[in-house]
Amino acid sequence: MAVADDIIVKDRDVLGGTPVFRGTRVPFQALLDHLEGGQTLNDFLSDFPTVTREAAVCALEQAKSLLVSQLR
Repeated sequence: MAVADDIIVKDRDVLGGTPVFRGTRVPFQALLDHLEGGQTLNDFLSDFPTVTREAAVCALEQAKSLLVSQLR
């Protein structure tokens, strides 16, 4: 599986530095918003076909890891 640092990138020339999936203009926040709104991962992938399932899952795993590490 890919390393999360390779999946989510920030570049001030792409959406003003908003974290996006590498090679796309799709913000990571869009994935979180879809899930928060009750949509599935498949719904997100259908809405944003430039994001791979592997990239979305990897990004969520990294977010989970960061959150859990803050709770310890």
